[in-house]
Amino acid sequence: MIYHAKTCNLTRAIACEAKHVTAHTRRHTAATWLRRASLCALLVVNAPIPKEPAPLASALLRTSVDLEKAIGDWNPKTTAAPQPVVLLALYQQRIYRLLTRDSSLATRTLALVPRDLQKVSRDLLAAQRELYRLTPPIGVHAIKVARARPAPELLSYYREAQRRFKIPWNVLAAVNFVETKFGKLRSASAAGAQGPMQFMPATWRRYGLGGNVQDAHDAILGAANYLHASGAPQNLRNALHHYNPSRAYVDAVVRYARRVGADRTMFYALYNWQVFVKTPRGDRRVTGPGLP
Repeated sequence: MIYHAKTCNLTRAIACEAKHVTAHTRRHTAATWLRRASLCALLVVNAPIPKEPAPLASALLRTSVDLEKAIGDWNPKTTAAPQPVVLLALYQQRIYRLLTRDSSLATRTLALVPRDLQKVSRDLLAAQRELYRLTPPIGVHAIKVARARPAPELLSYYREAQRRFKIPWNVLAAVNFVETKFGKLRSASAAGAQGPMQFMPATWRRYGLGGNVQDAHDAILGAANYLHASGAPQNLRNALHHYNPSRAYVDAVVRYARRVGADRTMFYALYNWQVFVKTPRGDRRVTGPGLP
């Protein structure tokens, strides 16, 4: 049972479950009660995040496991993600944002999680740190957002581009994520790049195949065309450097691509991460639940 976010805390969750108890469920252990109640606590837009390594490691592990299960239960994926996926993904993202800002806390926390989760988390944190340093502040008035195309639709575009230009689908997904969170961020960049894959106008005219830079399908094929012309897949890092001449950018894309390629569930998790923008007054979330 998943409890409604606005009415649920640890005590209420246990009481709520008790109302529906049967002879069989009475035999459940206290650990089961507590785990269900703790999941309830996460299904709140601004659920508190632990600030000490041990409880934070527990929260990261529990959230990652619960999110994986929620993604598995999300069918069909052509529909909007259900609330548990959205809220667990946001909580996971907020944990990683906290760890990105505090490298000492990150080191102590990741030492307490399983090795596989350590590896994933280190890639995600390194990528986030690299990209944050590259990102200039943007004025609030310039921020434009919209819904991403359905996840299966985007996957079909990446696969089509892979077949045509031999660029791995997970690399295209990583570029799409890094540039605009899969098309959620619709603002032009400070340099004037446009569309879900962030093309400069002159580059689009040359590699955009006559398409619409704002259209996800056209932009993804254009990006694959550009990367192929720049040497990918044989020299992927060099091609990515042509896309954005920054070693930090290349490293970040490669890290995200590695994680998305290793586990399709990671694609769906990142797909449900929200847009946080750096503004002159600090970071601001501009998509997702709980906003006006």
